[in-house]
Formats: sequence, structure tokens, C-alpha cells
Amino acid sequence: MRWLMLMFALVTGPAWAEEVVLGLSRDKVAITATFEGSDILIFGAVKRESPIQEKEPLEVVVSVSGPSRPVTVWRKERQLGIWVNSESVEVDGAPSFYAVASSAPLSEVLSEGEDLRHQITLSRAIRSSGALHGFKDTRAYTDALIRIREKQGAYTVNEGGVVFDEQTLFRTSISRPANLTEGMYLTRICLTRGGQIVSEYDAFIDGRKVGLERWLYTLAHERPRWYGLMSLAIAIAAGWGASAIFRVLQRR
Repeated sequence: MRWLMLMFALVTGPAWAEEVVLGLSRDKVAITATFEGSDILIFGAVKRESPIQEKEPLEVVVSVSGPSRPVTVWRKERQLGIWVNSESVEVDGAPSFYAVASSAPLSEVLSEGEDLRHQITLSRAIRSSGALHGFKDTRAYTDALIRIREKQGAYTVNEGGVVFDEQTLFRTSISRPANLTEGMYLTRICLTRGGQIVSEYDAFIDGRKVGLERWLYTLAHERPRWYGLMSLAIAIAAGWGASAIFRVLQRR
């Protein structure tokens, strides 16, 4: 019995030897008409129950993921002088925003097995169900989606972007674009040693439209008929007003 208890302590003890203590500069982002993007400061510390190990130092990987949406990625081909859609891949879940920052190159701080298990890098964060029309090679399509969203600033990878002081304090800044999607943003901090994750901490940041923008968004999605009638009324009023002003200017 004592032998079993000793083995249990040896197996479970190291898992709690180092933990993440996380902080966020903000846990809510207000999206308004004048919203031009925002920077989120992510900081924290390593809580230890044993001395720092010098042989295998810790590394930090931070990821921020926006709401996932299904996406159809099409491949264009030139037929009879015209570019047309041909084959496509249905992506089950593509984050609307995804940022990864690490204290060292990802290939050094995260093993392939851990990346596959936790889906941290961009290529693992996107889930593809396969191609339509019998086309099976999905990698080229997901790579194309990543390239497009990297150009838009929606996907970023910042290797070495996490400052890790004395193997205890860490911090990084994540920039979010102006076209931020409304929803919950998952923030994950992973401590790794030798490519293996030894501790993980999750937190959420709420990105929501507020004020008039929130009212219009709710009206458009929950009462589209009223939203359409209101838009039509505004268009008629604007047209009538512009016509009246034009007539007054002509008389002068």
C-alpha cells in the first residue's frame, strides 16, 4: 500500500510543481463605429513548489483565438479565358482571429505530438473536413486560407514575442484588427519544457458591440424585417432631403 502511494505521489507531484498565474490588461473589448483595433497585454508568472530546473528551462506559448466559423475555400481555374471556381474544401472551423506568440521558436518549444494534441499552431487550429467533388488534398486549401488571413492581419505568429524574465515573469502584447468579430476570445497560456506542456491556463476576453452599434446589430439579426423597413425609410428620407436641397440651390 505504501509503495502504491509513493508511486502515485511521484506521478502526480511534478504536474503541480509549476503553474501559470495569469493577468490580462482587459477582459472586455467594446466594438464601436470608431473602433480601430486594440492591443491586449497578457502577463503572468510561474508559481513553483520546487526550485528552478537549470538543465531544461521553461518556455511560454500564448495563443488567442476568436470565434470559429465554417468556411468554404475555392480553387480558381482558367477556363476558356475566364477564371471560375472549380474545386473546394469545406473547413469545419476556422478562427476569425488567431494569434500565437512564444518565448522561442515554436519548433523548439513545442513537439509535434503536443501540437497535435492541443492544436496550438495555425495549421493545427484550422479543422478541415475534406474537399467537395472528390478532391482530397486539403493542405493547399488551408494554407491558402492562412495566407489570406495573414495578409488581412487576422492571423499572426510572433516567435520570440513573449518576454520571459528569470524563468518566472512573462508578458506579451497581442494586436487585434479593426474588423474584430463579436464573441468570446479564448486566451491560452502554455508552459513547456523539452517540448512538452507542463501547465496550461485558459481565460476568455469578451468582444462585444456597444451603444448604437449593438442596437443595430441586434435589430438586423433578430428582427431583419424591421431592420429592412428602417433602412428603406432612411434611404427614402435621405433621397428626398438631397432632392429638396438640390431644388433650393437651383432656385438661387
